[in-house]
Amino acid sequence: MNEDLEKILSTLSDAGCGSGELENAKQLCEAGDAESLIRHFRKCRSKRMAELHEVQRKVDRLDFLIRQMMKAIQ
Repeated sequence: MNEDLEKILSTLSDAGCGSGELENAKQLCEAGDAESLIRHFRKCRSKRMAELHEVQRKVDRLDFLIRQMMKAIQ
């Protein structure tokens, strides 16, 4: 595996991508399909953003409960 591919896969892994996403990226890199690789990166990014938004919604719910409890004890 060349150094560039290793860096790409390492970065994707650090970004939370799963084994399927890593394998797909590896195949696209090895095929030299840069346009499809960019689309794949964008899909991975979109998935991470959806996960981020879901976690933010959960934090917002906890913040709501905290505010409600703070009001109740004042």
